[in-house]
Parts: sequence; structure tokens; C-alpha cells
Amino acid sequence: MAMPETSPVLRQTILQVVENQLRDNDPPETRQTLDRLMGEGCVAKEARRLIATAITIEVFHIGHDREPFSPERYRWNLARLPRDLYDEDGKELYGRSEGRQVGNR
Repeated sequence: MAMPETSPVLRQTILQVVENQLRDNDPPETRQTLDRLMGEGCVAKEARRLIATAITIEVFHIGHDREPFSPERYRWNLARLPRDLYDEDGKELYGRSEGRQVGNR
């Protein structure tokens, strides 16, 4: 599935969130994910970009769906990286393993 081009300002803002989480070790799963991805051979820049996809999902739910930040969903998405977080139809994979689907994507 082709994804739309991201605004350069939004991209930089999301990457700054990644850096803030790494600097503050909050949540610790962000650092753990970076270390794991790099240990699997991913270069640091790509690992940060992958982590940014999990943050982007949360930003979408907060802004579009008016949902609160979901630490559970964020941790699940981090743990899944570097695999896709969406299926071939663009629907989120989060929640399917528990027999439920979150949202209408």
C-alpha cells in the first residue's frame, strides 16, 4: 500500500519525540526497541524512523479519533517492529491477536 508523503515539519517533530523519549528513557521500551533493532542489524537512523511509525499511530489516534494515548498499543507496536504495523489493506494489526480490532482502520 502506498503511503502519502509526510510533511517535513511533522516528520521532524515526530523524530524529535523519538529523541526526547530516548534521552529521557521514557518510556524505557523506546530505548529497548532502538537497541534491539540495531542489534538485529538496523542502522540507527532507520531504527529511529521505525520507532517514529509507532509514535505516528498514537498521534493519529489522539488527533483523529480523539482517543487518549495508549501505552499498551504503543508498546505492542514497538515490539512488532521492524515488521509492518498495518495489513495490505492499510488496517492496523494491533488488537487482532486478542480477537478484537481497534478502530475502524
